[in-house]
Amino acid sequence: MVLNVSEVSQFEVDGYVSPISVLSVGEANDLRHKLEAVEARQNGALYPEQRNKSFLLFKWLNDLVRDPRILDPVTQLIGPDILLWNTIFWIKEAGAQNFVSWHQDTKYWGLSSDKVVTAWLALSPASVEAGCMKVMSGTHRGEVLSHEDRYHADNMLTRGQEIIDDLDEAKAVFMPLEVGEMSIHNYRLAHASGPNGSTDRRIGISMHFMPPDTQQIVGNWDCAMLVRGSDQYGHFEATPIPACDFDPPAVAFHKKAAKAINEVLYAGAAVNDGKL
Repeated sequence: MVLNVSEVSQFEVDGYVSPISVLSVGEANDLRHKLEAVEARQNGALYPEQRNKSFLLFKWLNDLVRDPRILDPVTQLIGPDILLWNTIFWIKEAGAQNFVSWHQDTKYWGLSSDKVVTAWLALSPASVEAGCMKVMSGTHRGEVLSHEDRYHADNMLTRGQEIIDDLDEAKAVFMPLEVGEMSIHNYRLAHASGPNGSTDRRIGISMHFMPPDTQQIVGNWDCAMLVRGSDQYGHFEATPIPACDFDPPAVAFHKKAAKAINEVLYAGAAVNDGKL
């Protein structure tokens, strides 16, 4: 077992566990180089639509989300049958003012389960200075808090969604990660992150896992990839596994998947600002 009894208990009570050692520094650096090689061919950045469902575009990422070192602790928290719903790249350039406002993902993802978890892997140092994630312990229990769409230009969230209920910032718990380390939190947990004040890019990958009994209750169609165990429900269309980076059949499927998740994330919004 990767997580000990106290860590599993902490996850249940507080809604998160961190840090978890996953990759060696060399392995994480290799993945960073692969990502940055793609960026270099695209004028230095991913296209907005490449941030989501990106496991359909990059073979190395598709392999990563099925790595036992990631799935073993997830199994301890949500069970032996696991679907991957999404992956998202979170990149803050050195000195950038980009931030993530306080929010709960359950408010926007259209997923029916309370057991959806996010595993966040650091490919570069995610220190407090670099704008690591911070959480409000215990907010994964009880009613979902009230949110408002604010569309701030520097907010990395699609709608600039932000919790408007009072939160005591002094109670925030920072989750700094070294290169190759991972955190896991329940997607109902209130979380945020600040600007990157360091001299290096802050590069992270969030991987969103759920049990197969989960349903998409906002969108008309959605997809997921079975990464461990079995799926006895079939609520999500199974995704292809790319044979290589930008494998044409997977790229075509990604186009449909990205459109569907865009519709879910912006459901009920006054504006679609195209950040996906």
